[in-house]
Amino acid sequence: MRIGIVSDTHNHLANVARIVELFNSAEVERVVHTGDVTQAKTLHALAGLDAPVVGVWGNNDLERASLDRACDELGFQFSDPPLVVEWAGRRISVVHDPLDLTDDLLRSHVVLHGHTHRRVEERSKDRIVFNPGECAGHMRGHNAIGVLDLARLEPEILLF
Repeated sequence: MRIGIVSDTHNHLANVARIVELFNSAEVERVVHTGDVTQAKTLHALAGLDAPVVGVWGNNDLERASLDRACDELGFQFSDPPLVVEWAGRRISVVHDPLDLTDDLLRSHVVLHGHTHRRVEERSKDRIVFNPGECAGHMRGHNAIGVLDLARLEPEILLF
């Protein structure tokens, strides 16, 4: 199973449109947003994805009533962190801020976070901690999202 990971979109709608194109072209089976969506119109832009969307709220997701309504309308599943799911036999833990990672969450096969706007790829024998980095910036070619193969725990960075 291949999943898409996106973080800190911060309501940059032009980039979100490109993210939808990239994830659909990559044929990911699910998309995980690690927080800082910011406004409901970003969720509506993500509705063009061919895959279900799950995620956690970040520190800039202050318009919670409209964000929650959009999730209900679109069938997205967002929650306060942490989010823990099991897909393809892998335990996946998701937070926004890496400072919220506990020892228990760090025992997951896949640990995803955002917040720092910096790419992180830390590996151990059977675990990866991953943040694809910035995707809300205005510098073309430096925006990034990730695609993770859960069978191999191999991430791919897609720059745009």
